[in-house]
Order: sequence, then structure tokens, then C-alpha cells
Amino acid sequence: MSTIGLMGLLVAFAGVAVSVLCLLAGAILGRKQESSLAETLTWGGHVASILTTIALTVCCGILVYCFFAGDYSIEYVLKQHSSADGALGWLYKLSGLWAGREGSLLFWAWLISVFNSVVAIRDLKSPRKLDSMALMVSQLVLVAFVGVLLFSESNMPFTVTPDKYYNSNGTLTNAATMLGMNSLLEHWAMAIHPPTLFVGYAGLTIPFAYAIAALIVNDSSKEWVVRSQRYALFSWLFLGIGIGLGSVWAYVVLGWGGYWGWDAVENASLLSWLVGVALIHSFTVYRQRGAFKRWSVMCACITFAFVIVGTFISRSGLVQSVHAFEGDPVSLVLFGALIVVALLAGIVGLIVRWKSFGPAADGSDEVEHLLSKEGAYYFNNVIMVVFATLLAYLTISSALPDFLPFGGQTVSSGTFNAIARPLGVVYLAILAICPLLAWGTTLRAKFLKQARIPAICAVALFVSLAVYWGTYLVPSYDAIIAAGGTTAEELASDGPAWYYNGLALVGFFVASVLFFNSLFMLGRTIGAYKKAHGCGALAAFGGCLRNNAARFGGFLSHAAMAVILVGLIGSSMYVTEKVGYIGYDESTDTAAENFTIKGYELEYTSNSVTEVNGGNDILYTVNYDVYKDGNYIGSVSPAVQLAQKTQQQKLVASVISLPGEDLFVVYRGVNNDGAFSMDVRVNPLISLVWVGFGLLMVGVCVATLGRRRASRKLTDSQRTAADAAAGESASVDAA
Repeated sequence: MSTIGLMGLLVAFAGVAVSVLCLLAGAILGRKQESSLAETLTWGGHVASILTTIALTVCCGILVYCFFAGDYSIEYVLKQHSSADGALGWLYKLSGLWAGREGSLLFWAWLISVFNSVVAIRDLKSPRKLDSMALMVSQLVLVAFVGVLLFSESNMPFTVTPDKYYNSNGTLTNAATMLGMNSLLEHWAMAIHPPTLFVGYAGLTIPFAYAIAALIVNDSSKEWVVRSQRYALFSWLFLGIGIGLGSVWAYVVLGWGGYWGWDAVENASLLSWLVGVALIHSFTVYRQRGAFKRWSVMCACITFAFVIVGTFISRSGLVQSVHAFEGDPVSLVLFGALIVVALLAGIVGLIVRWKSFGPAADGSDEVEHLLSKEGAYYFNNVIMVVFATLLAYLTISSALPDFLPFGGQTVSSGTFNAIARPLGVVYLAILAICPLLAWGTTLRAKFLKQARIPAICAVALFVSLAVYWGTYLVPSYDAIIAAGGTTAEELASDGPAWYYNGLALVGFFVASVLFFNSLFMLGRTIGAYKKAHGCGALAAFGGCLRNNAARFGGFLSHAAMAVILVGLIGSSMYVTEKVGYIGYDESTDTAAENFTIKGYELEYTSNSVTEVNGGNDILYTVNYDVYKDGNYIGSVSPAVQLAQKTQQQKLVASVISLPGEDLFVVYRGVNNDGAFSMDVRVNPLISLVWVGFGLLMVGVCVATLGRRRASRKLTDSQRTAADAAAGESASVDAA
């Protein structure tokens, strides 16, 4: 198996190298003159990219087979296999493919090759210069990934299992049997979380490749944006899904009571997601107004660079993280070089093509006024890029020289919150106003007319949220501060009470405006369709969904962000936590007292010790009945799962979800006196985070998969004109 896998990597490397050479040679010959040889070479480059995908598929398939068959002849399989059984046992075995550094790099390389094959197959019959150049750029990225797998011993996924792991009779040693997947990773959300992120990472290679290709062929038309926009949306969607699944896993498995901890690896995935927001909105302006040409190219490069920055953080050993991979010098050099090359390619390319990608001569594509859609998109981009840059800087601050700000220091979550919270509120405020603005210049009378009804509704919602804030959230804050202790000190470090509570109130106002502006713009879109086609409301809804999916999905996504903002304010700023011990008498199986927190009372009923995963793990569970203001609302069964071989512990939280809040219960074992160690939290409005996230993903799906009324393809004559303009400034309308 190891030999077959190695041969597969060799074939993949040869295939991607041949693909790059053929595409490059075809481009050079085609630039000088049209010839059948150039066309043949270009076609061969497309075919070679498909063969590369087949070879990498075989490589991934070998590892998957070994995981399921229990074949430990490959060291990576021995170290990352899962022994879990049950309904999800197969999923955990499959997730071994991406559980470690070597396998995750192989999986990522395979995904890039799949995206490249989509580009190649889409254009296989009659390859165009723009697509061929984009494929070449993306294949160059793949060369780096396959090369680091093949030529770096520490990244090789097909290393033969050393003899030290075997007894003389061929069985595994006791030390070898203790190897395997970390039990913390054996959760459905965590099993799916990495591959969804990798799909997003791999997909964002394509917009970058098209941006560089547009510079190479000197085509500043909308075609490269049209060709890559769906890849950007699709990739951003999967990045969002991956971040959401990671939050679910952190919430119910890690036992910390939260879904985000500003860990380096968490931040790594957020970086490219944030800049992806800027990229998607830049594409909108490029397609509709022909503006932001230079910035869109650079934004595609920055987005790809931040994808690599995330990988650089989690795989280079640059910073410490609870779930980063072990450091590797080869990865440090490779990913560091990719970051620099990606940014330099955009900068140098724009310098060379500065005039071609500049504004129109009549100034029709420039930002005329800051109070316009273009102005709102501009600030949108600035905030997202600044936020991502600051986040990246603070994440790697511990590895920076001491003379730099925060250099050599590990930044606390409070510092991240101090930046993220106000920036997030300002960003969503711009998002709330943007739909009411016009292209070019916004007329005051029209703006006020459009804003009147949603503003009234927003005020009504805000008043309701303000009452909830004043009667429930603020008293919770005051109670925590009054109780003192570490939690109170951390809360006080986030700023004075007037600022902390005031920011939350402003956030509620922004969320109210954003929610109703988005809903009313969505309603107006449906109403306009209904009036134009003389159909019913349901038919108009379906028509908008089919023919104006980008607009429909955009407004739905914006409304979802408002819901998320309300949930984030409650569940991250006003959490009530109580940590304590409950005395336990084993002879009578009774607890000394009930556990109380914020109107909740946990009454002990029983405990159990059971074997799970075929006897490999032991589950220590305590059971409580829960009462709210004296009324029974359910039961909780938090547990500690212990892996007998490795002695690793996993805290399994138990949650009761109510409409307004979650009761989050963690059992941390017993102390020396035999008392139960309990950590219980009340998380207000957290359900809105999950609901809003789901709506956001639906909105992006609609925008990505729905049909547009306007054609997204160029005519054959326009394509010919664009190809002929290589080396000159092209002006091709993509409508």
C-alpha cells in the first residue's frame, strides 16, 4: 500500500508538471501565432490536469482503504486511525484522512486538483486563453502542494510503519496499540468541520488564478470575474459551514461553555472568510459598475494569501494552539513563500497593467460620492481587510520580535474582543444602510422614502430588545461584577460598564435596522416582480428565487447577519457562569445539596459508569433533574469520557435549550473528597446564533446555485476579441 501510494504521488507530480509546461508552451506559441501545435499543447495541459486528479484520488483512496481495513502498514494510518464503533464509527474512520498534517495536505491537494479539473473540463473542447492561464496558475499552486508531500519526509503520508511498532510475531506492540485519533476529534461536527474548510480553502485558489490570468492576458473586462464569482461564493459558503461546525463542536465537546475562543487555528479559518466577504462584494461592483478593477484583482490575491496564512499558522509551528499540527520547517518555508509570491504576483502584475485595469476615461466607474453603494462597498472592503490584518497580526504576535507592539506576547481574548466588537457593529451598520443607497449619488428624498417604513419597524424591535437588555442582561452583568473573582476581573477588563453595555445597546439598534431593511428590500424585490408579471405572491416569490437569485440570497444573508448579531451580543457578552462542588455520599447515592444558578435548580438523581466504543472508553455520567423557578423543565446528563489506553479525557456537555437561553452543564469529575465538580452556564440568546447561521448559509446557497436572469457567458465573438487583445487593453462587455 505504501508503494502504490508513493507511485500515485509520483504520477500526480509528473501530471501537474506536464500540465504546467504544456499550458505555458501553448500560451507562448499561441501568442506568436495561431497554430495547431499551440492548441494541442493547451489541450494536453487540460488533460494532464485531469490525470493529476485521478492519481491523487488513488492516493486518497489508499489511505481510506487502510483506515477501514485496519491495515497499519502505513505509519500515518497507525497514528490517526479511530477505534470508535457505533453508527458514526465509519465517519471517524474516514476522517482519519484529514486528521493529521500529512493526510490533510494530501486531501487539500486533491481538492485543488478537483477544482482544477472542473476548470479544465469546462473548457476542454475549445480552450480559451483566460481559462488556460487560470488553470496554469492554479496548477502551479498544486505543484507546491504535491511537491511538499513528495519531497518532505515529515509530510509524506505513505511512510512505511517502522519495525519498532511490531513484535517479533508481527503483532503491534503495546505502545503502538495506544496510538490513534485523539478522542476529542471523534464527534460528528469535528469529523465534518475540516473537510468543509478545506473545500473553501481549495476553492479560493480559483479566483486568485483567474485574477493573475487576467493580468497575464491583459483582459480587464468582466469575464474573469464572471468565470470565478461562483467559485468564490461556493468556497465562502463552505468556509462558513466549516466555521459553524467547528463552533458546534467547541460548544458541546470542549466543555468551555462557548463556541469561540480566539484560538490561533480558529482565527486561521476566520481570516480568509473575512477577506472573502470583501472579495464577493468587490466582484459585485466590478460586474455591475466596472469599478474596483485594481482592487478586485488585489483582493483575490489577498484572499488567497490569507488562506495560506491560515495554513502557515496551523502547520508551521509558528504559534502554539490546542489543535494546531506539529511544527514542520518545510511547511514553514513552503507556505511562507506562497504568501509572498501570491501578493507579489498581484502587485507586480497591477504595476505592469496599471492603465489597463484603471478607471474608464469618462470616470463612469469611479466612486462619485461616499454616500452611495460604491462608497458603502468601499468601506465594507476596508473594514474587512483591516480586521483580517489586525487579527492575523495579533494571532502571530507571540512569534514576533519584542520591539514590535504585542511582540513576544500571547494576546488575550479580551484584546480580540476589543477590536472585533466595535468593528463588527460598524461593518453591519454599513451593511444595513447600503441597500437604501443608490449607485453614483443618493438622493435624500428617495432615501428617506425607502427608509421610513423599515425604520418604524426597526424602532419597535429595538425597543423590545432594549427592554430585554435593561431588565435581564444588564442585571446579569451587574451580578457578575458584584460577585467578584476571575470572571468579574475579565469582564471588567473589557471596558467600563457604560461602554460595555452601551456597545451592546448600539449593536441591538444596528441589528434591528439591518434586519428590517433587508426584509423590506426583499419584499420590494418580490413586489416588483409581482407587478411586472401580473402573478400571485407565491409565483412572484418563486420567480425572484429563479431569476434574481443573487439579490434574493444577498438580502436573506444580510437579515441573517442581524439575527447572528443579536445572538452574539447575548451569548458572548452576558454569560452567567457558576463553578462549584456538590458533596456526594456514595453509600446512599445522594448529593448534599442542589446546584442553583440564575433561577435554575439542578437536583441530583443518579450516576453511572459504562463502557463505550467496544470497551475502549469509559463514560462517567451524572444525572440531574432541572427546575426553572420551581417548574420541571427537563434533565441533563453531563459526562467525562476516558480513553483507557491513552487516559485522554473528553468532557461531554449536556444542554437544555430554551427559546431565550441555554442551560449549559459540564461535569469535570470528582475532587479528593469525592465531590462532583460542576461548571454550569446560562447562555442568553445563543439559539439565535445557530438560527442566523443557518439562514446565512441558505442565503449564500441561493445566491450561488440559483439561476440569474442575465446571462453569465460571453458571446463567441466577444471571446475571440478578448483573446485577440492579449498584450493590449481589452474592453469586453460581459452582459
